Amino acid sequence: MVNNNSTTEINGPLTGIKVLDWTIWQFGPVSTSMMGDMGADVIKIESLDGDPSRGLSRASSMKMDLGEGRIAYFETCNRNKRSIAVNLKTKEGRQIIYDLCKDADVFVQNFRSGVAERLGVGYETLKEINPQLIYGSANGYGPHGPDANQPSFDGCGQARSGLMMSASQGGQEYPTQVTQGVSDQIGGIMLCQGILAALVSRSIRGIGQKVETSHLSANMWLQGLGVSMSLLQGGVGFSPYNRKEPVNPLSNVYRTSDGRFIMMMHLQPDQYWEPLLEAMELQEFIGDPRYSDMPSRSENSAEVVALLDKRFDEKTAEEWDTLFRNFSTDFIYSLVQTVQDLPYDPQVIANDFITNFNHPVLGEVQMCNHPSIYSETPAGIWKEAPEVGQHTEQVLVDELGYGWDDIAELQSTGTIL
Repeated sequence: MVNNNSTTEINGPLTGIKVLDWTIWQFGPVSTSMMGDMGADVIKIESLDGDPSRGLSRASSMKMDLGEGRIAYFETCNRNKRSIAVNLKTKEGRQIIYDLCKDADVFVQNFRSGVAERLGVGYETLKEINPQLIYGSANGYGPHGPDANQPSFDGCGQARSGLMMSASQGGQEYPTQVTQGVSDQIGGIMLCQGILAALVSRSIRGIGQKVETSHLSANMWLQGLGVSMSLLQGGVGFSPYNRKEPVNPLSNVYRTSDGRFIMMMHLQPDQYWEPLLEAMELQEFIGDPRYSDMPSRSENSAEVVALLDKRFDEKTAEEWDTLFRNFSTDFIYSLVQTVQDLPYDPQVIANDFITNFNHPVLGEVQMCNHPSIYSETPAGIWKEAPEVGQHTEQVLVDELGYGWDDIAELQSTGTIL
């Protein structure tokens, strides 16, 4: 029985860490939701009209409205957080943030360079209040250079970093944009990683610091193997993927008779070639000098692909999967799945990679779980995304010592909701 990675008891590896989350959309909120998964107390600081992603109606072809005022995009990026709504353009609003910073461990923001400084919550200001603060900052293209102040969204990160071209095949009229905000997602992951490293460093050296991550740097690192290998060879690039004439036909995708696909990934193909021919009942090609080793198969790759295409098209994906699993050789392959297939994948189920969560408004729902499993300090989903300013009074009264007269005054001046 596998340990369920979802929990209502907050006991993750970051339990006891306090995070102030002044982020919007996906890039920044993903980083802080991961910290929330790991048990951190994440206080989301919103403007009085809330994170703009609360108003998102569609993401590509997918509708966002879940009913009851809940938006799928916001729910996904902001689980495991509390929300306070504060007007940072007021002196009193900034003072609330300064008071929270006194015992905070982390402050995160993903606004354009200069915005935090103009509103009085830049790193230089907050580190005077709390020198041990870890300050996470995310932007489009890095903190220096001619485009440091340029705005960026997910597609910009994919475009500038080369990711769109990496995802494109030869002969396409337009580059491919990968769906589901992957540029924002990897940016958030890398920002979280940087903040965690800074927390470890603080525990060793006793100092806080600023951590900066960008769409450009994160998406370059996502392709870091290819970028560095290219640089090591004077800028040689990868050629576009060519399915019909690949360098290695045993690292290629093939269609089955039921219209599904199998991805073969034999990076040392010589040891798998003859067993594969045997498993696929193509023994007549064993010993054929045109295909006997990697160089010969590469030279005749179009013929090999045509041969395998014809044979793969004679069985369903499930039949091939069963055949390969039961064969004496451990072939390296995977069925190609859609996101919609994942909840039914036995490995996803066994490892709780998609977990059930009892949402107080939406009821029993499923969500993609935290990606790492911790043996002693489980991460998971313990709280739904908050409503705008849902916890403002709680935080100000219980944690900062504000009185109810103070709350009324702040509300009357438009400082808080």
